Amino acid sequence: MKDSEFEFIRTLVYERSRILLDDRKRELVTARLGKRMRVNQVDSMGDYCHLLRSPEQEEERVQLIDAISTNHTFFFRELAHFDLVRDHIIPEMAARASAEGWTRFDAWSAACSSGEEAYSLAMTLASRLDGGGWPWQVEATDISHRVLAAAQRAIYKEGAVTPHTPEWAMTGFQRGFGPQLGHYRVKTAMRDRVNFRQLNLLEASPPFSSPLQLIFCRNVMIYFDRQTQEELIARLTSHLVPGGYLIVGHSEGLSGVRHQLQLVQPSVYRLPPAR
Repeated sequence: MKDSEFEFIRTLVYERSRILLDDRKRELVTARLGKRMRVNQVDSMGDYCHLLRSPEQEEERVQLIDAISTNHTFFFRELAHFDLVRDHIIPEMAARASAEGWTRFDAWSAACSSGEEAYSLAMTLASRLDGGGWPWQVEATDISHRVLAAAQRAIYKEGAVTPHTPEWAMTGFQRGFGPQLGHYRVKTAMRDRVNFRQLNLLEASPPFSSPLQLIFCRNVMIYFDRQTQEELIARLTSHLVPGGYLIVGHSEGLSGVRHQLQLVQPSVYRLPPAR
C-alpha cells in the first residue's frame, strides 16, 4: 500500500468513525481491505481507493468501516466486570429504585460488536432481577451493520461460550445438536430483552431516551485520540442517572481525559449521586 493510499484510507476512516489508524496499523488495514478488493473485483489498492471516492459508492464506504472495526470478543470477557454488576451494582440500584422513581433497570452496551457483551449483561441482570418485580432492559449499539446482524442471529461457536461463561449463566443458552453441534444459541427470553441498533457514538444521539443505571463502553477509546475520547465520555455521561456507572476496558482509563466521573476502581467509574 502506497503512502498516499494509506493516508486516504486513514483520513476517510477517521472522518466516518473517528477511529485513528496510525502507521502500525498499515498491515492490518491491507489485510482487511484485501477482502473488500476481492468482493469488488479490483486488482490494486489504488483502484479500490478510486472506487471509494465515487459518489455512488456510499455502501462500500459503510463496508470499509465494517472491515476496519475490530470485533474480537467472547462471552463474559473481563469477567470481573460482570461480577461487580451482579454482586454490587444491581443490589445498590435495586435498593435505590423506589426512592428514585425508577420503573426499570436500563443498561447500555454501547459498542456491542457481535452481541456477546450485550447478552452477557442480559444474563447477569436476569440472574438477579428476574422474579424480583423490577423489569430490566439492555440497549445495544454498534457502528457495524455486519456485526449487528450476527448479534441478532445470536448463534455462537462453542469456543466463544463454554470456556468463559460462569455456570449460573449457562441457562441462557440452547445447545445445538445435529447440524448445529458445536454451537450455542441465546434463548428467546434473553434475546427479547436486548435491543440491537446501529449507531455511530460520535455522530448521533442513541435511539432511546431513558436515563441509564449502567453503561458498558469497553475497548473503544483505545482507537480514538484524546479529543475524541473526551467527546465520547461526555456523551456517555449525559445518559447516566446520578450515581450511575460507566465501565470501560481494563486496558483503558480516563487518566488525562477531562470528565466529571468518580473512579470506583480501575476501569469502573461513577457519576456522583445528586445531593
